[in-house]
Amino acid sequence: MQTTLAQYNETQSSDGFTLQNSKLLKVSLSGNTIQAKLGSMVAYQGDATFEHAGSGGMGRMLKKAVTGEGQSLMKVSGSGEVFLADNAQDVHLIYLEGEKITVNGPNLLAFDADIDWDIERVQGASSMMGGGLYNTSLKGTGWVAILSDGPPVLLNVAGAPTFADAQAAITWSEGVTTSMKTDFKMKNLMGRGSGESIQMGFQGTGWVLVQPSEGQITAEPSSSSNNPLGNLLGG
Repeated sequence: MQTTLAQYNETQSSDGFTLQNSKLLKVSLSGNTIQAKLGSMVAYQGDATFEHAGSGGMGRMLKKAVTGEGQSLMKVSGSGEVFLADNAQDVHLIYLEGEKITVNGPNLLAFDADIDWDIERVQGASSMMGGGLYNTSLKGTGWVAILSDGPPVLLNVAGAPTFADAQAAITWSEGVTTSMKTDFKMKNLMGRGSGESIQMGFQGTGWVLVQPSEGQITAEPSSSSNNPLGNLLGG
């Protein structure tokens, strides 16, 4: 029986973040601390401690409460190994070297605690989308793990005018500027609804990663989650 299960043996690596497989991330803590999506732990070995990460300051707490952007995070520390996943979505690793990326909040799985994060308004969104579209920015040096609903495609935005659905564009690099485009002809299409009529535009010298999905369907938020004060008190 062990022989037939050998294909599922742990992937060995000296890196802090290692893909166990396309759906599962293994993090070696080794005295380090990471931040991860709350509820994403599926297993751990050795010594690991989990605690609510909060919002990391009053400024970010207020942004999170007002915009609804930003995942609820947990801090994970210790000397063991922790395995992270979220609804069997694909996991992808990005190593930042003093760089900045922007990530769609639901697509953020984990990152090194030394990486600074903030909530930022997407350029060009406020005039079209009722107060703005917000995403999470990450800047620093270390590992970032992101999620995609299916295998993504990496698009070079300098090669041609590039547009994507706001939920399909899961992360993009520093040096990319965004805009919003309304296609009135798309409003006449039947079936999917009017959301297709608004797209995000990308230009600059970087890249954007696009998943083959508009995101996994989640449960309707409770009435308290629509209350900024309730979000604020919830951290």
